[in-house]
Amino acid sequence: MSKKNGTGKQQSALLSQAEISKLLETIPSNLRGYIDSLQNQISNMSAIGLALSKEKDMDKLLEMILLEAKRISNADGGTLYMMTDDQRLKFSIMITDSLNIHMGGTSGKEIPFYPVKLYMDDGKPNKTMIAANAGLTGYTINIPDAYKAKGYDFAGTKAFDDKTGYGQNHF
Repeated sequence: MSKKNGTGKQQSALLSQAEISKLLETIPSNLRGYIDSLQNQISNMSAIGLALSKEKDMDKLLEMILLEAKRISNADGGTLYMMTDDQRLKFSIMITDSLNIHMGGTSGKEIPFYPVKLYMDDGKPNKTMIAANAGLTGYTINIPDAYKAKGYDFAGTKAFDDKTGYGQNHF
């Protein structure tokens, strides 16, 4: 990529051949790691797809899905809710690695939290918890820091954090 200037001399390229070769050497290892990660995700998703048709234990199946979602998103915790007939989100599975929490699902441990109301007693939408907001809208909510987020009331989330000592901030 050298050019000749008006005097017939070559100008130096932005990167030397040695620098380019060194950069090219790193691509295979980085690419290999990325490909391995994608293959692992495909394998795990295939296992879940197979389990969808074969697994009879709903708790085991849902837990498998939650664990894979945690792994893909590199999340410390994950909670799966089930909609009740009275428009509440019942905690079905709750896993938080750093707090060593595994309740519901296949754990055999009951989840001691009341279901999350989607609507308050006055009929207004419940905006006190992230799960209620997502359940009401049907949309994914991505919040980098719940303690700095505007437009939402995370009183329920903060109460959980105060009770458990956890510091939820990314959702």
